Amino acid sequence: MTASLHARIAVTGMAALALALSMVARAQAEAKLLIEASTGKVLFSENATSPWYPASVTKLMTLYTTLRAVKEGTITLDTPLVISRNAAAQQPTKMGFRVGTLVTVDNALKMLMVKSANDIAVAIAEGVGGSIAGFADMMNANARRLGMTQSNFVNPNGLPADNHVTSARDLAILARALIQEFPQYDFYWHIHSIRYGARVMKNYNTLLARYPGADGMKTGFICASGYNIVASATRNGRRLIAVVLGAYSGATRAQEAAQLLERGFNSGALSWLTPSLGTVDALAPIDAPPPNLRDEMCGSHRRKPPSEDNDEEDEGTSAAANGDTSSGHVFMLSDLKASTGKFVLGPPVDTEPPVPVFTGPADKPDVVDQTMTAGKHKPRKKAAAVHHGTRAKPAKSKKANASAAAQ
Repeated sequence: MTASLHARIAVTGMAALALALSMVARAQAEAKLLIEASTGKVLFSENATSPWYPASVTKLMTLYTTLRAVKEGTITLDTPLVISRNAAAQQPTKMGFRVGTLVTVDNALKMLMVKSANDIAVAIAEGVGGSIAGFADMMNANARRLGMTQSNFVNPNGLPADNHVTSARDLAILARALIQEFPQYDFYWHIHSIRYGARVMKNYNTLLARYPGADGMKTGFICASGYNIVASATRNGRRLIAVVLGAYSGATRAQEAAQLLERGFNSGALSWLTPSLGTVDALAPIDAPPPNLRDEMCGSHRRKPPSEDNDEEDEGTSAAANGDTSSGHVFMLSDLKASTGKFVLGPPVDTEPPVPVFTGPADKPDVVDQTMTAGKHKPRKKAAAVHHGTRAKPAKSKKANASAAAQ
């Protein structure tokens, strides 16, 4: 064997070792959890009780806190919320409404969960809790009541803030509480897309259009947290909740969540062979600071480094949508196959029409320019308002709104 051949083998071996170490490091930089929604039974757990920055997954608690307020009668789905200067000044992603615009709670929740709008989150907080701080107190009170012992919320949208933390365990508890306590509002966390005027905004949770049975819930991203997702799916009457925190891209978080779900749905016949992991609330919290993934997620080594300003979207999501898996991490992780030999995620199949949303009061929506494009949101109020081509309907009762939201 020649010296040059020895050298090539050595280089190949070192590259393989570096790749293996890189994959191990990635695994250690993620938290994953899979549970049954009905029982809370843990089916898979990896770093599930490690503290984590939630990013926009925070909005699940914003949703929960708002629905609690509706249930308690302090607001209704028709209650108008005002876009304040503080709300309008929030970083993207946002709807971009001008100061003074009114949005009903119902429309705000749809925009919150689909567009992940940070301005809408603040409008909700100020309208429901009086202020961001007041709403955060409500969020934390709900967290304590639910047994989310590792969570502390500072704002309603998940933008970077000191001491704004959670864990995969706590997020699974929250997701389960939403499903169990508010089945009539299930609609809010599996809307595929919304339409405001001529704009159609798709849900960042790509599982809704790519994984059979997917029915929720929320994604999130900041540089410090990586790409997060809380996903739910139902098959043969059995609903599972998967949490992935710290994925390398939007594409990989979707694939990893789908693989967790597939693992759970396919393990029924052999579940008696695996040791019991108990229930989600019994998982023991870890006392440690949350990892900060900023350098890895938003460093200059990325082909197109994401930033706080683009929130959910990144080159991995775009590449996957276009069939481009040339990015190293995207190729290695998103091309994995399920145990059945089939790809877990299929191509987007979105047969549900966009859900119309509007600004203004429920009984007199603002007229919206149907040619309006992104960044030019200036709704105009008219006496005889038209809601996307149909005549505005009178405000419904709280009971009627709850029924409509569940459809």
